[in-house]
Amino acid sequence: MSARIRVEDRECPLSTAMSYVGEWWTMLILHDCFDGYTRFDEFEANIGLSSSMLTKRLKLLVENGILTTRVYQERPVRHEYVLTDFGRSLRPILVAMAAWRNAQLAPADRAMVLVDVTTGEEVEPATIDPHTGLSVSDPRFAFRAGPAAGPQMRARYAAPKTLASTEANG
Repeated sequence: MSARIRVEDRECPLSTAMSYVGEWWTMLILHDCFDGYTRFDEFEANIGLSSSMLTKRLKLLVENGILTTRVYQERPVRHEYVLTDFGRSLRPILVAMAAWRNAQLAPADRAMVLVDVTTGEEVEPATIDPHTGLSVSDPRFAFRAGPAAGPQMRARYAAPKTLASTEANG
């Protein structure tokens, strides 16, 4: 976890998630991984990141358990970078980020779209609550302190704000 996280944010899932994937280059590497790229030279060519910086980013992704290495060539030894189950679990996040941006664009202005490969049809991903079927962007859903929350997290959510009160004050 990054040392840049404030003490009070160490238990916040948003802060800790950002310590894993919050850098621009990390997201681009993950995007390449989800597109099937696994080799250092592929990442370097696609992203345009210097080899020393790419090495650091890949090493961190391996240390954090998002990627693992696997030998694909013996002489000289060469490794490829493969998503772990933990890494693959990030795919919905990248899909949601792309969908969020595409929703702001006219369909003709979208450079990349998500499609159902069996039909070729563009799909609009949504994050929903499986119990109600409602989008989690609905104002009825809000963050609250969880069972493992420490004093700062509990204090943050002791007097919960609602979307309506936030919009009235903003």
